Amino acid sequence: MVASAAQRFARIATAERPTETRILMRRAIVLGASMAGLMAARVLSDHADEVLVIERDASGESTLPRPGVPQGSQVHALLPAGHTQLDRWFPGFTAEAIAAGATNPDPETVRNYVNGVLRPLPPRDSLGISLVSTRPFLELLVRRRTLAIGNIRLIHGRADGIEFTGDRVSAVRYQPTGTGQPADAPLVTEPADLVVDATGRSSRFSDWLGAAGWPQPPMRRMPIKLNYASALFKQDPKISDIGISIAQNHPGSGQPPRQGGVLSVEGDRWLVLVAGYADDRPTRDLEDFRKRCRDDFPPAFRQIADHGELIGEVMTYHQADSRRRDYDKLERIPAGLIVAGDAVASFNPVYGQGMTSATLHASCLSAYLRSDPSLDQPARAYFDEVRVVVDAAWQVSTFADLELPHVDGPYPRGYRLVKWISGLVFQAAAGDPFVNVQFNRVTTMLDHPSALARPQTLLRALRWKLLPGTT
Repeated sequence: MVASAAQRFARIATAERPTETRILMRRAIVLGASMAGLMAARVLSDHADEVLVIERDASGESTLPRPGVPQGSQVHALLPAGHTQLDRWFPGFTAEAIAAGATNPDPETVRNYVNGVLRPLPPRDSLGISLVSTRPFLELLVRRRTLAIGNIRLIHGRADGIEFTGDRVSAVRYQPTGTGQPADAPLVTEPADLVVDATGRSSRFSDWLGAAGWPQPPMRRMPIKLNYASALFKQDPKISDIGISIAQNHPGSGQPPRQGGVLSVEGDRWLVLVAGYADDRPTRDLEDFRKRCRDDFPPAFRQIADHGELIGEVMTYHQADSRRRDYDKLERIPAGLIVAGDAVASFNPVYGQGMTSATLHASCLSAYLRSDPSLDQPARAYFDEVRVVVDAAWQVSTFADLELPHVDGPYPRGYRLVKWISGLVFQAAAGDPFVNVQFNRVTTMLDHPSALARPQTLLRALRWKLLPGTT
């Protein structure tokens, strides 16, 4: 019997740790040491004699944003499904992160507003903890745990291309960029039995495939035109006790479709975000930032922006689109190639799916490598599993983005029906605790979106619509 997408997603998102692994290759190479690359390296360490991670940014122990991650200073969220995977691959990770300064805000200090109305939170502990930190802080902890594994080695270099032997990827070319390296250092070629592209949304792998005569994966884009501004403030209990505050103004609410967030992060700081779309662009001007906090969002935003002590400057970021590269649709694909993280798909970051998707891609890689594959054949089973994760995140984010006035498709098959179901469940989640949990398990990537169409969920949502106040 063929497993459903929901069943496959549940297997991918499991917290159960693999117990049987075996060495399949001598050397694996991972391009990129962000979350996707580090997680892939961790999984590969169970199956390769040696894992090389090639990363152009020499970040070391720094918790500052890396040059190769321009959005690193912005608000990032690790969803509960991501916490589960980090603890799966690095036992005790959550406790270690909290001990190092990451926060787990008390539910009494968490707020979620939609169109200015406070939404009820799901029951305590129904989704697990909320691990909150800046992205560089979290990546540093993952990097430490990854590089502590004996057969993983980090090399600083800029990827320049891939080489093929027959119908497989067999080597990577890179230019060293480490300390003391000349700007024109000669290229180095490293042979590999498996290569992972984790170089992000600007990945050049598709171009390299095309240049070598291979078909390129089809690219899908949704032009969201998202504009971010984030600022750090020193925490002060006299100003606010907020741990997390998320606020969204939906299209059609009479307000500009803006989003904002306040997160209590490591170092006794608040990271505050304001976001707009299309021509609605937050600037690096502090007064513009404060005005947006004052006019568009709940009181905690105004209190922190007006009275908090600013640390550093207001930082901006623009993302033109959500995009996905459908490697699973290629009729021909070389063996020895894996693609993970934003290099496969990157979404509207306001939904917090990026880092969590990267952890789930690592679990797809583990399942593939534990299936006793032939590495001389394309990794189609891996790309088929990754598609399950990408489809789930893509549906949640792009269906919401299609409501934005400047977004005009592409509309997927079944859009009207899914929109109706999502709207029904969203409304019922405001009053029915069971529906609230189901809705939040989907948006935090613990469950597949099809969970919202289960009969019990739909019946309770319909009853709430017809008989408000009943549960």
